[in-house]
Amino acid sequence: MNRLARLMEQAHAGDKEARDRLVSENLGLVHAVTKRFANRGHDREELFQIGCIGLMKAVDKFDVSLNLAFSTYAVPMIAGEIRRFLRDDGMVRVSRTLKENGYKIGKARQLLLAKLGREPGLDEVAEETGLAVEEIILAMEAGREVESIYQPVYEKDGDELLLIDQISGAAGGYDREEPEKEAVLNQMVVDQLLQTLPEREKQLIELRYFGNRTQNEVAALLGMSQVQVSRTEKKILMRLREKMC
Repeated sequence: MNRLARLMEQAHAGDKEARDRLVSENLGLVHAVTKRFANRGHDREELFQIGCIGLMKAVDKFDVSLNLAFSTYAVPMIAGEIRRFLRDDGMVRVSRTLKENGYKIGKARQLLLAKLGREPGLDEVAEETGLAVEEIILAMEAGREVESIYQPVYEKDGDELLLIDQISGAAGGYDREEPEKEAVLNQMVVDQLLQTLPEREKQLIELRYFGNRTQNEVAALLGMSQVQVSRTEKKILMRLREKMC
């Protein structure tokens, strides 16, 4: 067992000294992330303290069995904690246009839900409101709390469509903050998490999210039914989310 794994095991067993040592030895990560949030109207020391909370959460939740570098896991956790603080403190403001679009979208969804008897799709909401799909996505994102990008948006022809599908397809796959750094960090985490999956499950996820295949296409390639693909995919994503929490 290497030193990191031993300290993590001790910290998770309630050893405060081991936990404090892990936090102390990784404060450089907090300093590096804090620099990315300079000039946001908050004292840097204040943001550093918030980042330390994210670091402590990363120490408490890190799973050494994933074979991830701790920094790869901790940096997004630290950045996420600072972003939540800035958002909750009112630093992230929603424009009047987004608010108006959000209200219009809400009314349209209610009307369509009553009319169709099901949750309307983005294209149907777009037709009802006269807004572009990109505008709808931005308004929906601005008007709600942080949610999983794997949240189902709607189902079409028996194929479940997730929010990440719409963001990457309609909005060009952009990241709103620090796009290049964020993309690299996310890719590192995803790549390493995929290596923990059995080969067949890994193939399913790669076909769905990197090969842009529908569930029906994946079913045909893997000799499964669409329903089996859907259920298996949900179980895999649930396990991966749990590993990141």
